[in-house]
Amino acid sequence: MTTSDSPVVTRFAPSPTGYLHLGTAKAALFAAQHARGGQFLLRIEDIDRGRCRPEFEAAIYEDLTWLGLTWEQPVRRQSEHMADYEGAIGTLKKLGLVCPCFCTRADIANASAAPHGLIATGPDGPLYPGTCRALSSAAAQKRIDAGESYALRLRMDDAARGAGSLTWRDGVRGKQIVTPEIFGDVVIARKDTPTSYHLACTWDDALQGVTLVTRGEDLFAATHVHRLLQHLLNLPTPAYHHHGLLLGPDGKKFSKRDQAPTLRALREAGRTADEVRAMIGKA
Repeated sequence: MTTSDSPVVTRFAPSPTGYLHLGTAKAALFAAQHARGGQFLLRIEDIDRGRCRPEFEAAIYEDLTWLGLTWEQPVRRQSEHMADYEGAIGTLKKLGLVCPCFCTRADIANASAAPHGLIATGPDGPLYPGTCRALSSAAAQKRIDAGESYALRLRMDDAARGAGSLTWRDGVRGKQIVTPEIFGDVVIARKDTPTSYHLACTWDDALQGVTLVTRGEDLFAATHVHRLLQHLLNLPTPAYHHHGLLLGPDGKKFSKRDQAPTLRALREAGRTADEVRAMIGKA
């Protein structure tokens, strides 16, 4: 845990799956401002090989520079460090906390349905009902060798029980008791994506010496999983500050999926960086 007189290290960690919009610009500005003369890092979270594009990564650098931001070099690109995440997964495997799962999303949704038709859900969607937990290591490996799609899941009950009572502190809500069980057996890697956001983000924050994680309040729940992973992998725990989200006229958060106004479009429409900063500050 960082102390009050420690140098502050923050980071902005976008995924290059689209152009930056007002919501992501707020996250970048918020992180940079809270570095308070310390270090502001930029990390490219490009583990989703199917959706990430070089042109979007190039646009991230261009847009942030246009906003007037500077960051430490070099920029860490997660796709270049898969061996790091494989090593972390290896540690979890040695602890007996990793379970291969061959279920599709539809399988999980159907198996998670309660007798009255409702589906047991967590922050990431339908909760995994443990279908593949009973598979022997040999049986699971045979299916993996046969080329079946699979995910690696954290045995949450065992992990949480072994960790005991854990806490973390948010700059807005204060001390939090860790309850990662709300995610069930969370995915930490997949066959086609050999790490997850939860694992890669947690590992990189520790590796890069981040002392204050700033991000939108939509990721508040994820911190319960990240704090557990910090304990399991013997990593330090930073402070957290989950800020409010920018909302559109419909009351929904700005997102790439809903085609939120991008910085590129605003710039092409004649808006200045100062005007965009003011728009974010007033929202």
